Formats: sequence, structure tokens, C-alpha cells
Amino acid sequence: MSNSDINLAWKYHDATKHSYFSVRTTAHYLDWANMPSPFKIYPEIEPIALPRDLIQTGAPALDAIAASGAETSGEAIPNLDQLASLLYYSAGITKKKSYPGGEIYFRAAACAGALYPIEVYIVCGDIEGLEAGVYHFSPGDFALRRLREGDFRPALVRAVSECPDIAAAPVTLVYTAITWRSAWKYRDRSYRYHFWDNGVIVANALAVAAAHKLRAKVVMGFVDAQVNKLVGVDGENEFAVSLLTLGRSAQHQDGSAADGEIPALSPATVPLSHAQVDYPLIREMHRASWLATTDDVADWRVSASVAARPEPAGELFPLAQVSAERLPGDTLEEVIQRRASTRRFAREAISFEELSEMIDRATRGTAADVLAAGSQLNDVYVISNRVDGLDSGAYYFRPADRSLELLRRGEFSDKAAYLSLDQDLGGDASATLFFMCDLDPVLSQLGNRGYRAAQMEAGILGGRLYLGAYSLRRGATGLTFYDDDVTSFFSPHAAGKSCIFEVALGVPGKKPMY
Repeated sequence: MSNSDINLAWKYHDATKHSYFSVRTTAHYLDWANMPSPFKIYPEIEPIALPRDLIQTGAPALDAIAASGAETSGEAIPNLDQLASLLYYSAGITKKKSYPGGEIYFRAAACAGALYPIEVYIVCGDIEGLEAGVYHFSPGDFALRRLREGDFRPALVRAVSECPDIAAAPVTLVYTAITWRSAWKYRDRSYRYHFWDNGVIVANALAVAAAHKLRAKVVMGFVDAQVNKLVGVDGENEFAVSLLTLGRSAQHQDGSAADGEIPALSPATVPLSHAQVDYPLIREMHRASWLATTDDVADWRVSASVAARPEPAGELFPLAQVSAERLPGDTLEEVIQRRASTRRFAREAISFEELSEMIDRATRGTAADVLAAGSQLNDVYVISNRVDGLDSGAYYFRPADRSLELLRRGEFSDKAAYLSLDQDLGGDASATLFFMCDLDPVLSQLGNRGYRAAQMEAGILGGRLYLGAYSLRRGATGLTFYDDDVTSFFSPHAAGKSCIFEVALGVPGKKPMY
């Protein structure tokens, strides 16, 4: 399979679309007795407890979100306390709910179905409080488990074809996905969810890094087989999806210094469930987006050019700001600690200023190896249901002039609910946002791996919207959708684009009985 054979990405994308008829003709029943465990457990490796007295940066949440898209300058090497803070506030357990028959552990970032397919590994040199090595992060007991002793950063640098951001990073997080956790419920479509779920974690991590004034950058170009081998995963049931650098050192690692082949790593783990269902379409799609050699990575790592956006044809509504005295001063840590996924909206209005703050701070760019500064693969479309100061209707966000372009006025609450897979949340929300991507140029430039990048970016944008909403003491929830119906609704403006992710924003509470 070749990354350049983009017919494979289209095959997967089209095969996993939702429609009104597809969700009613492909019944799927959850096998609760076979539900996979949300924790990866290494029974033979001793835990290294992480500090539980977490640093409180005091950084206002909205400021940290806004700063999370920028590449900070200067050199800073994180210590174990800062690493523990970042792991907790991006992937740690923040809440626990007990039910008859069990408990659910909710984490710092949202996740489709609370199934938590994303695992976090750490590749680091010696930092204060932690020796060089390759580690697995366990949110269950908030501990690390060392998988390899020594500094394996040169091997990682080799796998990313000498990417300077990885070479300068004292610490790099490796995010992997365990497909079965999501596929148990979402089947073939869960491959999309891997990147949404990874993206919202990374949104938190970027904000926490900004609060600690640590440089961070998303890296999606790497030799898949080498990174999988480094962290000891098989590349099929569990596979690397992205990397995140943390900090910057004056001493850069040299990939040519990697000492021969990395020895195989296969520590014992506890099975996730008693049986596992295979989804060949996911394996095919993921393998089709592999980069096999360092030359492939070097060729791939080019900035994706974003097509010029058409001149506005509708009325423009420049984003507004909440006055400084009305902005909540809640810290990032406070906001993440109380963040949830809203399960019911009250059909009440938020202000246009509040919506503007959420959109503005979510869309200031993402430092990533595949994107030029300030560029974005996804476009943002909005259905305004109940927003004081903004007419009900359909809008398109124009990033260049930070404004919403009116596509058409109208009361579309019922339509928003329908598009959201017939979920009331989409129509009860104050505003429903759809991230849409023109996949044709993205796949043409970046191959099948561009599909990963588009999904991942949408997850990051969605994660920032979550944080922005809860910073303003509003609610948010991620939703899935009827793919082609979303495109049709926003056409002709969105003609040819694919819906990638959806987030509903509004006032949490009980829906009025009318």
C-alpha cells in the first residue's frame, strides 16, 4: 500500500459515512460483557508514582487557549512536576462516577463514548526527577512504567527524518490508539474518532504547555514502524498516531547517532477483553497512510498550502470581544478540572461576544510539522440557533478577517438536530459548529496521511472549543453527523467539502417542555 494511493482514503471515508438510512439499516448491539478495559496494564513492571501535588500555574484559561497555537521561543526543559501536570490535565482522571454494576472514570479531555482509545508514552532524556528512558503513562494509578532504560531520543529523531523540533525536545509524547476500545461501539468509523480523541487531548496539552511557558509542537510525520517498535506496540491493534514535543534544549539529538536496530519490546499486558472483533477496513486505511522510510517522511513534511478562500458574498459579522471586566478569570487548571460533556442544553441564548471568544481563541493556528504558521485544513461553519446579537441562520467563519459570513438567515434548530444524527443536542444548543475540509487538495498534497491530519486538526479545534466554553461557564459537547447532509445544508458554499467533526455550544440545563 502507498500513501500516495488516495483512492484508499476515499474508500474508507465513503464507506464510513453516516446517513439517515445507514444508521437504521446496520444494527449494532453492544456486547457489555465484552466491553474493553479503558486501561492498559503491564502486570510485571513496577510503577513509578508521579507527583500528585500538581503545579497550579494560575494562568487564565482563555489566555492559555489563545497562546496554545503559537510556537514559544527560548529554551526550557520540563521537570517531572511539569510533566506530571501536563499528563494529568490532558489525559488524567479528573472525575469518577459510580453506577450499579461498576464505575466510570472520566478524564481531563473529552472522548467519544468515554472509551479512551488513546495511550500516552514518553520518550525523554534525563530531566529533573526522571531518568532517560521510554515510559508508558497509566492514568489509572497516575504512574509511569519504564519500558526502556536510556536515552532513545536519537532513535526517535531518526524515525522523524531529523525533524528539528523533535531533535531539540527534551521530552516527546507519543500518542497511540487502541482500535478495539472504540470499535467495540463505533466499528469501522472509530478510526476517525481516534484522531478526534487524540486531538482534544493535544488541545489540553498545548494549553497546559503554554501555561508553563514550554514550547510544544505537534508532529505527524514519522516512520510508523520505527515509532511503533520504539514504544512496543504492534502497529495493528495499537499504533502511533501523533507525537508532541515538550520543551526545547540547546543540545540537539542526532538521528545518525542511534545505536543500531532498536531491540524488540513485548512486555506482558492484561487482555482488554475476552474476545476482540477485527475491522479490516481500519487496518487497511491506517496501513495505507504509513510512511515507510525516512525519505518518505522528508518528502511528506511540506507545508500544506491552503487554497485561497472566495471573496464574501454575504453580510459579514466581525467577531466581538467580551469586555475585560466580564471575562471570567478562572485558571486553566480549574476549567479542565470541571470540564464535562454537556448532556442536555437548556435552549437558552449565549451572547455573540461569548461565541466570538470561543471561535477566536480556538482558531489561532496550531504549531504542527505539516502546517504553515496560521494555516488551517478545516473550515468552520456555524448554525446560530440562539445567540444574542447574531441572527439565527447559517454562517461561515472567515479566519483572515475574523468574521462570520452570513450564508442564509433562518430558524434551523430542527435542522441542526437532524444533521447531528437526530440528536436533540444539536438543535437545543445555542450554536452548532461543523468543521469541514476540502479533502481533494489535502489528499493530493499529503496523501492518505492527510486524512489523519484533517481529523486530528478538527479534534484540536474541538478541544479548544470545549475549553473556551467551560472557561466562560458554558457547555459543550462533541457530536457525530450525517456526512453528506451537512455538506448539502451548507452548499453551495461548502460544495465538495467533507464534514470532519462537530461541536455544539450552549447553556447546560434541562430542555424546556414545549
